[in-house]
Amino acid sequence: MPRSVNIDTSKHPRHMNYHDIITIEPGKRSGKPCIRGMRITVYDILEYLASGMSEEQILADFFELTSEDIKACLAFAADRENS
Repeated sequence: MPRSVNIDTSKHPRHMNYHDIITIEPGKRSGKPCIRGMRITVYDILEYLASGMSEEQILADFFELTSEDIKACLAFAADRENS
């Protein structure tokens, strides 16, 4: 039987404004959503997280990324899932 989990949402913003971070350009990566116009896609980041990489490991491998970039990818994916 699933357990009920109480989450204190007062410490977590409901919606992150990722629109300045996630960009879509038709000629770049086949129009897939990318991070700040780079060639790193939202899918790339989600795949790294799903494979077990931590945020710290991703940031160490991709010096041009920030913690906010990773959060923006998650917020973007959550919005897509919700629509």
